[in-house]
Amino acid sequence: MRSRLLTVWLVLAVPAALGAQGLTPRDSALHALNRLAYGPRPGEVDSVARVGVMRWIEQQLAFERVPDVRLAQRERDFKLLDLGREELAQRYGDALRQRREMQREMAQSGDTTRPRGAGPMREFRELGGELQQLAVVRAALSERQLREVMVDFWANHFNVFVGKGADRFLTPSYIEETIRPNALGRFEELLSATAKSPAMLFYLDNAQSVAPGASPPRRQPRAPRGLNENYARELLELHTLGVDGGYTQQDVIAVARIFTGWSIDRPQRGAGFAFHEWAHDHGEKQVLGVSIREGGMDEGIRLLKLLANEHATMHHVSRKLCARFVSDDPPDGCVDAAVDAWHRTNGDIRAVLRAIFTSPDFWAPQALRAKVKTPLEFVVSAVRAAGAEPDSTLRLAQVVARLGQPLYLQPAPTGSPETQAQWVNSGALLGRMNAAVALAAGRLPGASVDLDEVVPATENYEALVDAVNARILAGTMSPHTRSVILEQLADVKDPMQARMLAIGLALGGPEFQRQ
Repeated sequence: MRSRLLTVWLVLAVPAALGAQGLTPRDSALHALNRLAYGPRPGEVDSVARVGVMRWIEQQLAFERVPDVRLAQRERDFKLLDLGREELAQRYGDALRQRREMQREMAQSGDTTRPRGAGPMREFRELGGELQQLAVVRAALSERQLREVMVDFWANHFNVFVGKGADRFLTPSYIEETIRPNALGRFEELLSATAKSPAMLFYLDNAQSVAPGASPPRRQPRAPRGLNENYARELLELHTLGVDGGYTQQDVIAVARIFTGWSIDRPQRGAGFAFHEWAHDHGEKQVLGVSIREGGMDEGIRLLKLLANEHATMHHVSRKLCARFVSDDPPDGCVDAAVDAWHRTNGDIRAVLRAIFTSPDFWAPQALRAKVKTPLEFVVSAVRAAGAEPDSTLRLAQVVARLGQPLYLQPAPTGSPETQAQWVNSGALLGRMNAAVALAAGRLPGASVDLDEVVPATENYEALVDAVNARILAGTMSPHTRSVILEQLADVKDPMQARMLAIGLALGGPEFQRQ
């Protein structure tokens, strides 16, 4: 079966040519659902076309008015959402102590074995799995699709690594309290929230950054010593100005000095944000030619406001947004429209997105199906297209990881890549084909599917493939793909098996990989 799938994939891998004709209401609806959402569910293209695509976009921008009852019910399955940062911090501290005690006992007894999967940190591995699967479930089920897309975008833009020490217990609150409430707010507020986030302060080591020579009021054996530039550098290079944003190494040092004292309370105190006056560098600083007078913690607040309103920041972040929603190499017109909206609205993210979605570049024929889905986008869109129900275990998130995108587990501050070159290779594409066929056959762990709700079984395989094209691909299947699927069905006698294979091959084929 594996070699057969590989042969089919290699045949299907030739990209279909895109026509230059104008968009019909269904074309527009499909395009919007592929970019602003994680793909359409059965029948959703027609429903959005009936409502009107621009009206649907406005509804997504005003997500608070969109009921999300089904997702709210499913979120109750995740105990992670019932645990605050303080409780997680306490549990983490207890687990560390238990692990040290276990290691001492094992060293004393000479017994270095323990049951597989056991240990004090098991709970945090399980909670990390819940965090990953919660992202998949929300993306698959939420009616507020644009919000979930933007949560993913900002969590990647302001990446933290859940596998690093205290971020095992700090990342859940980072997503719930920092990213999600600000995903469609003002950029300045989002930037400030990430800067104060204990998860970010720990991940990029700013919690350990102190003015040279500073010492706490009561000397501690492990008190941090010296300046750490990690957060300052990523703040300028990744979060705001961009690598070509015009800053210098002296600016990086000045920013690091400004953020000395921005730190974290100890876990037993809840591991919340804390400003340590004793650790702060009180000298005057200059960033981008602007003098930042001494003002304690307020220096950082003023700097974040300055950076959020720099033209280089507007251009850098707008370009990333256009790359996400329009094309990997975004047109200047889209970027300019986004920057203009940023200027007019003081960084209102909804206004910036509206400018992108109303830009001619967003609707241009060359933008249609021009982007390849990331593993997360592929898995979630396949689940949605098949009308499948994701469960609350880690298994679907593990599929995403096997396809190359382990959620919240990117060690580098750059986060996951979002360009086609990173996702398109024969091994990855074969993995997608296998996952798609498994999903359609009801054998993909973590998702239950009822194909009767998607496409009826029939002995007329040409009619079957046409129905799959209409229901799964919204009519985008190329003649070549159609002929290849019919060829694979030729020897299949059971109509139920034929339906599963046709849907699986359509989900694994080239048209579905593109958005």
